[in-house]
This record gives sequence, C-alpha cells and structure tokens, in this order.
Amino acid sequence: MSRASSAIDQQRLWDRHMAIAQFGATGRGGVNRQALTEEDGQARATLAGWATARGFDLYVDDAANLFVRRNGTEADAPAILSGSHLDTQPAGGNFDGIYGVLSAFEVLEALDDAGIGHKRPIEAVVWTNEEGCRYAPGCTGSMVFSGKHSIDEFLDNTAPDGSVLRDDLARTIAMTPDAQRRAPGIPVAGYIETHIEQGPRLEAAGLTVGAVTGIQGGSSFEVIVTGEEGHAGTVPLKQRRDAFRSAMAMVDALYEETADPEDTVRFTIGRFQAYPGSPNTIPGEVRFTIDFRHPDAAFFAATVKRIGEICQANAGPCGVEVNTRHVGAPADFDETVIASIERIAGELDIPAMRMASGADHDAKLMVPLCPTGMIFVPCAQGISHNEAEMADATDLAAGARVLADALLEMANR
Repeated sequence: MSRASSAIDQQRLWDRHMAIAQFGATGRGGVNRQALTEEDGQARATLAGWATARGFDLYVDDAANLFVRRNGTEADAPAILSGSHLDTQPAGGNFDGIYGVLSAFEVLEALDDAGIGHKRPIEAVVWTNEEGCRYAPGCTGSMVFSGKHSIDEFLDNTAPDGSVLRDDLARTIAMTPDAQRRAPGIPVAGYIETHIEQGPRLEAAGLTVGAVTGIQGGSSFEVIVTGEEGHAGTVPLKQRRDAFRSAMAMVDALYEETADPEDTVRFTIGRFQAYPGSPNTIPGEVRFTIDFRHPDAAFFAATVKRIGEICQANAGPCGVEVNTRHVGAPADFDETVIASIERIAGELDIPAMRMASGADHDAKLMVPLCPTGMIFVPCAQGISHNEAEMADATDLAAGARVLADALLEMANR
C-alpha cells in the first residue's frame, strides 16, 4: 500500500492557512471569524471552490455542516470523516479549528496527487459553530450531526447583535451553492480530528504529535450565598450573617478538596461578586462560578457530587444554593485509533506521546457514532484563543502526514 503521507505538501498546507486567515483578519496577526458571519461564509466558499476545482463532491446539511467527499471504490460504504471548524473566538488565532479542516482537505488532495485509491469514501468536514461565542451552544453542528439535538431546537437562538440563527444558517448555506443538500447524520465508519494542542505539553517535551486518549469531563456551577446585609461599623462579628465570609470558607474548602500534586485537576473560580457592593455594608449575597474538569470518569463524577456537599458544609449561618449550569462526562477515544496514530507516528519518525485533551472538541460528539481519535500538534507557548496563536509549518505538515496514513488505513478496512 502506498503511503499517503509522502504526498502531503507542507507549503500548500501553510498557504491554505494563510489564505483562510484573510477572512476576518484583525490586522494584529489574528482573526475574528465568528460562526455564521459573512467572514465564516467567505471562508467556506473559498474551501468549496478549491474542492470543486479538484472534482470532489460537496454536501451541506441543515446545520450548515459542510462536507468535501473523495469517493471510494465502495461508494455506498459508511464514510471516514476528518475535520474541525472554521469559526473563531472574537480575538482568535489562525490555527485553532481551521487546522483540522485544512489538514483533512490536504489529505484528500495528497491522495489525488498520488493517485491512491481507497475502499470507503473519505470526507473532510467543516462543523458549524464549535466555539459557541456568538450563538450558544458550542459544537452546534456536531451535536446535530450526532443526533444529540435537532437543528430545530436552535433556530430561534439570537446572537448579541440581534441576528437570528435560522437566518444566518440560510445565508451561510446559500454561500456554497455547489453543495448538494443532505440530511444531518450519515453512516460513519471512523473519525479523526487534528488540532493544535492549545496547551504547552508537547512543546515543553520537544515532541511533535499527541495521540489524544480522550477529552476530559467538564462541569460548571453558579453558587449563590445568601446572608444578611448590615452596617459594617455596628453589627458584632458573632451576630453577622456575612455572605462573603461564608463564600470564602466554601472556596477555601473547594480548593483544598481539589488540590492535586499531579496537576491533572482543573479547578477555577472565574467570577466572584458581592452584593450590594458598598464598602461599609456587610454583603447580603455573594455569587461565584465554578469550572471543574478532569479526564477520569469516576473521579470526575465523585468530585462533581462533592462540590454541592462542600458548599453546604461550609455555609455557616448563611444559606447556599448550588446551580448546575453544565456537566459533561469525560469521553474516551477508541484504543485502536489511538494505537494506530501512535504507531504511524513512529513509522514516520515523528516523536509522539499519549495525552488527554483539556478542551472540548467536535470529536467528543463523534465518540458514540464510530471509532474516534484526535491528533495534536504543538502551538507556541501553548497560546490559543488569542491573536498571538502560532504553529510551525513543519509541525502542521507532520500532523497531516500521520492523519493521511491513519485515514487511508481506516478507509481500506
């Protein structure tokens, strides 16, 4: 079997990144290409133009997920998918998301250049609204594709500028007129997503590829502590129902509970507000948020349960309400896919290691559907969701080479 990896064109892959970076360019080295905006549509139209010039088939579904298909000899066989997203944060970089799309497309081009056939169709996919910063929730497209939600549930959602999702979907779909419409969700035999790491581990270890083992669980809560307002100068300390003091006791206990010498736990108090906010008034209410993440399912579930118990146990004379905003369990990737990525990297003399993902990705929604995996490559200093985000062209090409051989193996099974 010919190695698809040998046909990966590093310069072409880099040039494609720079071409897409024009859509939403901020002038400060980054990009603002939020989901279902004009810039997002222009980037999709550009990709669609490259695809039609190659003779690939184009499809779009009701969630505006865009698919570029290279047919196999078994046209009706379930497809192998690879991709990510085009949308960015408001002050985003040129590699988050888009690398997964362009590396998948580069594999299709490389297979074409080398004249390599395969049994199953291979598709490069653009998932709609992974970031979720303009329209909630994030990962909208992959949630609809996976069957977890219907697009109808989101059509009336509004963006901060007053735009409505149903209108932006229709406009975005219309910007790729050559794409055939198809219903969300097709039979899929495998999925691999490439992505910059968005963290510092690969760079620190001097490695080029991460064989991602799974995506850690993530949960978020809002805690409301209710006390009693009073005069700061007259109410004795022992008689106070100080919401701030009780909230601090909870926070201290939570940090102690989640202390982790292995530095695997991710625990964050992201917002902390005291009311009424007067310098000489005892706070009658405090609200704070909790973000907790961990890759181990048992530890994750036990700690999520403990968060409410710890807050109650440390409320003192105050009342406390713990509201769950989101709980997403960890997702483990397929061991066969992980091992394949690891093996192929070794065969190509690309230094690699196994690692978990700290951030959510569309790949998480694919886990129930088919054997799923991810490939990470380094980004400078681990910086992402930032205009300073940077990746090395050699690393991007290395990840694409591993992806190419892994997808070809999947497609020929």
